[in-house]
Amino acid sequence: MPRRILVIVNPAAGRAARSAARLRRIVAELERLGCAVVIRRTGAPAEAERLAREAEAAFDLIVAAGGDGTVNEVVNGLAGSARPMAVLPLGTGNVLANVVGLPRRPEALARVIAAAPPQPIWPARIGDRLFVAMAGIGFDAEVVAALDHRLKRRVGKLAFALAILSCLRRYRRIELRVEVDGRAYRAASAIIVKGRCYAGRFVIAPEARLADPVLHVVLFHRAGRLVALSGIGAMILGLLPRLPGVSIIAARTVTVTADAADGEGRPLVPVQVDGEAGDPLPIAIEIGESPLFLVGAASLAPILPGTGLPAACLTQ
Repeated sequence: MPRRILVIVNPAAGRAARSAARLRRIVAELERLGCAVVIRRTGAPAEAERLAREAEAAFDLIVAAGGDGTVNEVVNGLAGSARPMAVLPLGTGNVLANVVGLPRRPEALARVIAAAPPQPIWPARIGDRLFVAMAGIGFDAEVVAALDHRLKRRVGKLAFALAILSCLRRYRRIELRVEVDGRAYRAASAIIVKGRCYAGRFVIAPEARLADPVLHVVLFHRAGRLVALSGIGAMILGLLPRLPGVSIIAARTVTVTADAADGEGRPLVPVQVDGEAGDPLPIAIEIGESPLFLVGAASLAPILPGTGLPAACLTQ
């Protein structure tokens, strides 16, 4: 039976004209395939979450059309629900779409949304919020905080490069206390991921699987501008897991604290969750209480022979 689909669109995601054209092509193809499609656009923060939570029971599938922040909102709107979701990537990073290996061609993506079976994936929980891609503490969160969103809509990923340069110029050393399943570590920065890819299609945790109820904790033990630059370069080349001073640990629970604070005792270490500013330290992260159901997640399996890495992260 053709699906009845609610598409929740963030009009600010990606570059407006290009995103709007892509959306039209995919919706037209979905309708050609027999699906009934309703589009609802967001106009304010957290509106995608509300639209997903309040979606009528008649919809078989909720589609998050936007970037990682839009996906995060829809994930939280569907928390505790068995109703499946899908992703129509329109953003700059599109981490979940890259982890899953969604096709880029509109016709192929529409076929996935229209007919692929939903598969369970395990989200992570940070405070009272779920996430499905990553949470970062330290340097990468500073980059997210420094990002000019208006510039990002005009020039795309170049805005991230400019934010990185800005953060390198005013780099400051911090020390995190990271407790992973009860074992304590020290780190200059940390990224907790649910899938293999980070910052788009770059592999950061080769063993991570969305379908597993496991966190992967990437710890950067060394500090400094050169260390940060080498980490960025290693990530681009797919060599980050081999970089000295980097540990990747599978876990069920993670807590992160830091000594840095301002004159009123507020933590100075930024946190980002799925590419958006998160609650300040201290934070606790664990696996969510129940799985979500994602259309297209069956494509997580393909691995490039001899690499142990997903083709989607390396070749798209």
